[in-house]
Amino acid sequence: MTIAVNGVAVADQDWPTPQMAAVHELLRQRAVMLGWLDDRAEPAAIGEAIERVLTEEVRVPDADETACQRYYAQHMQRYQTGELVAARHILFQITPGAPLAAVRAMAEAMLAELHTQPALFAERARSHSNCPSGELGGQLGQLQRSAMVPEFEQMLFGTAVTGLLPQLVKTRFGFHIVAVDQRVPGEILPFEHVRERVAEDLRREAEARALSQYVRVLAGQAQLQGVELDGAVSPLVQ
Repeated sequence: MTIAVNGVAVADQDWPTPQMAAVHELLRQRAVMLGWLDDRAEPAAIGEAIERVLTEEVRVPDADETACQRYYAQHMQRYQTGELVAARHILFQITPGAPLAAVRAMAEAMLAELHTQPALFAERARSHSNCPSGELGGQLGQLQRSAMVPEFEQMLFGTAVTGLLPQLVKTRFGFHIVAVDQRVPGEILPFEHVRERVAEDLRREAEARALSQYVRVLAGQAQLQGVELDGAVSPLVQ
């Protein structure tokens, strides 16, 4: 079935799902309407314009002290010292001018493949990862907090999940497929020592909710053909 957003046909063959393709087109059209993008722009310019749309139109409230304390009490296991994680990754690097949506689509497709065939992880790391660790099958060894960029740290230490993580990890370097092989627990830190980390974690979750709500609003105002969008669809930022 043909997919269209406000009468514009959407080619979804390069996207993991039709929903992701439709969300990308919704955001592209919003950027055009705001005058931040030419309707015939190249992929790199589209990605930058979508970033601007979400940065300037989606408001994320700051967390107050009460909310931070409540969140800390509900997620104390996140705030530990001395904990270690043994992990592997496959990096799809983002370079200047790269078509961000296409890079993400390739990473999403490989993640879906590895969920069904996890034994292929090392092989795919050696053949596709843009990190030197690819030669080692993606092995990163044992990692501790503050030894990596914040986005990567949050995904590794912000959950108790082991095995292949269900979502891509987006950092300044690109899109990562991550597998956690082992966790060594540490000591829980007092709230006063982790207040800023708690506030940042709350901000990230609020941002995810705000982005999802923003896409729902755009979808509700659009004419969609061949695809349905709901709150489970995340906006394709980057």
